[in-house]
Amino acid sequence: MHVAVFWGCRILTEHYAYEMSVREVMPRLGVDLVDLKSTTCCGDPIKSVSDFAVTFLSARILAEAGKTGLTDLLVPCNRCHLTLSETKYRLDRDVETLEKVEALLGEEGLKYPDELRIWHTIDLLHDAVNLKEIAEKVKIPLDGFKLATHPGCQIIRPSEIGRADESEMPKKLDELVKALGAETVDYSEKLDCCGAALLATHQETALSLAGTKIKALLGYDVEGLVVSCPECHLMYDARQEAASTAVGGKLKLPVFYYTQLLGVALGVEHKTLGLDLNQSPVRELLQKKLGK
Repeated sequence: MHVAVFWGCRILTEHYAYEMSVREVMPRLGVDLVDLKSTTCCGDPIKSVSDFAVTFLSARILAEAGKTGLTDLLVPCNRCHLTLSETKYRLDRDVETLEKVEALLGEEGLKYPDELRIWHTIDLLHDAVNLKEIAEKVKIPLDGFKLATHPGCQIIRPSEIGRADESEMPKKLDELVKALGAETVDYSEKLDCCGAALLATHQETALSLAGTKIKALLGYDVEGLVVSCPECHLMYDARQEAASTAVGGKLKLPVFYYTQLLGVALGVEHKTLGLDLNQSPVRELLQKKLGK
């Protein structure tokens, strides 16, 4: 399976472990990634300034993906996935806006693609690669791991534009974790926001949201949290110490990208999965459970 990939801004400049682990695991599962030759920001940061500018920037990315000749586009970033999905939903239904966008794209020799499916890491692995294929490739089963998952807000809402999983009862990430041999825990705070959207304007509130959720998870005796969103990983991993202070607790919970855990189970060298870049105690858990 050949898939174009749009990384967005932050994965390539800040969340290296996500990129590293995605690049390591996908080819091992028969997914060849094709990087776009030219990209821009998805437009999300300027939504409050110009709705049309966001639509055009996203449409330009979709047009660049169309230039590859491929019909599948992987967007690992939850925020970018939402923005591009919103644009595709709009342009597939709003002829007037589509004509304006196509006119601008035409000035660069670009064309809005007639057919292009937008994937996130989670539904690409769950629906296209499939659970059976993943389970069969596992070399180091994660037996004995008791983990919780956090799908993140922006790949499950709003339902009507087509999301990676169900909005009220997302289950794909749990099923992917179970395919590696680990146990997952269902918990009432599963859909609670990580707080990242408030970090720039209401930092204490953002950290309190993250800290409250981690504190709740520790009450369920989970050994780690699995995420698939750069901003969620930022809040629960890199900001865990600050979140701990915000809620007046001592939080110590390993936080993994799913693709990192998948890589571990596939037998990939830990360093190439970016595990040494995680700031939560992931190495301690892996040493305890796997002896390495």
